[in-house]
Amino acid sequence: RPFHVEPTNIVSVNDDMQRVTDEASAMNKRIHYYSRLTSPSDRALIAPDHVLPAPDEIYVYSPLGTAFKVDSCTDGYGKNSSLVTIFMIWNTMMGTSILSIPWGIKQAGFSSGVILILLMGILTLYCCYRVVKSRQMIPLTDTSNWEFPDVCKYYFGSFGQWSSLLFSMVSLVGAMVVYWVLMSNFLFNTGKFIYNFVHDINVTDIVPGTNGSNKVICPSAAGDHPPQNRSVMFSSGNRTGFELFEEWWNKSQTVPFYLIAVLLPLLNLKSPSFFAKFNVLGTVSVVYLVFLVTVKAAHLGIHLEFNWYTENEFFVPEFRILFPQLTGVLTLAFFIHNCVITLLQNNKNQENNVRDLSIAYFLVGLTYLYVGVIIFASFPSPPLSKECIEQNFLDNFPSDDIMSFVARIFLLFQMMTVYPLLGYLARVQLLRQFFGNAYPSLFHVLILNLAIVGAGVAMARFYPNIGGIIRYSGAACGLAFVFVYPSLIYMISLHRAGQLTWSALIIHIFIILLGLANLIAQFLL
Repeated sequence: RPFHVEPTNIVSVNDDMQRVTDEASAMNKRIHYYSRLTSPSDRALIAPDHVLPAPDEIYVYSPLGTAFKVDSCTDGYGKNSSLVTIFMIWNTMMGTSILSIPWGIKQAGFSSGVILILLMGILTLYCCYRVVKSRQMIPLTDTSNWEFPDVCKYYFGSFGQWSSLLFSMVSLVGAMVVYWVLMSNFLFNTGKFIYNFVHDINVTDIVPGTNGSNKVICPSAAGDHPPQNRSVMFSSGNRTGFELFEEWWNKSQTVPFYLIAVLLPLLNLKSPSFFAKFNVLGTVSVVYLVFLVTVKAAHLGIHLEFNWYTENEFFVPEFRILFPQLTGVLTLAFFIHNCVITLLQNNKNQENNVRDLSIAYFLVGLTYLYVGVIIFASFPSPPLSKECIEQNFLDNFPSDDIMSFVARIFLLFQMMTVYPLLGYLARVQLLRQFFGNAYPSLFHVLILNLAIVGAGVAMARFYPNIGGIIRYSGAACGLAFVFVYPSLIYMISLHRAGQLTWSALIIHIFIILLGLANLIAQFLL
């Protein structure tokens, strides 16, 4: 859209013309960024309307598909206030990892888990700060439109370009696989709740659990996989009809395939921008999850016992050798490094970038800590063991739990709107590199989408463990974008400037080794 200024907006030539110039520059940077993501014929990410804010409102769009409007936090000239910037980063970072944080704390031990969340937050924040500074250390006249993959290409050539593409695809496809597993889970439990309610069927799962109105269950105690509807006792209802329902409504054998009919056509759309309008549900979902765990904890109480190295029937030690499973999850939970430059470049006060980034990380870490600690501490032990905490903590609440049912509905709808956007970003990054066009033909797009959907269905069918998927993909993409590239780029830039010291060299080599050890440990534990 061409830039236009009404004459009535110009009051002072000296002051206002400078502000107009700054506004035009900011808009051109945004337009340039969106234009690089897609082909000229595809307008899904080309200069959307919210790039040109009205004087009294601004629409914020993050690279991960989060769109929301802020009415009073902008100066009206295309710049975001610190409050908006902090919220953008928090909203972009918060994702499905929050569902696995309690399980990760259980794997690491309570005290070790809390310490690891704090340490990983600090470490990933430092590496994120290095990403932000990496563009500023390049001795070129104009790098304002560069993103972190451009910086990698500058320092490492075609290897940096293709490796950053590879690890970016790992994070995107990994997220889409986790989404498919979770959507299958939420759709199954939602359908089970609705069927039982409509047919007035009172079903009791044959799994260990607490009694009362705030029931907590232990699905893993029934076997390696959570029980399906067939593991039930009937107190009312039609047994024959229910058996037919359970045959066609199975969490791993049928429901993952039902999603194909809905999501595969959406992935093939040229422009998924319509779905960005619903992504504010992500914020609503996180807020509701915080509310849910608070209410549940208030009813269940606190159940903690501190044993540093010994394990008993109901509690886990404070330190466990499985702690790398939590660090793998946290690497993805704090991952924003491949798009943080975009989120900060329109901050009104650029000198506050470090402060705003630090505050955002603090809020993200606080959210993870609150949900993880509250769920772990309030899990009723005894009668259940802390080992019963599931990789998706909502699985510890039965399908007929009203609050969990509402949470699953929120998350299901939100994920179904984000999934086409993630698929679009994967398509843009991959097909443009190979064919120079984000939509070379329906055949190319269909083949790519079938591969992505097939990976999701296979995982939902044979390996529906979101904690495992998150930690593997997090450790893999985090190795490149969080640990290796920021540290190497910083050391290279210092070396070229003649400022590299032994202390900086040792510290950043140690960070790289931590990332490598984090990845290797995922396959050993």
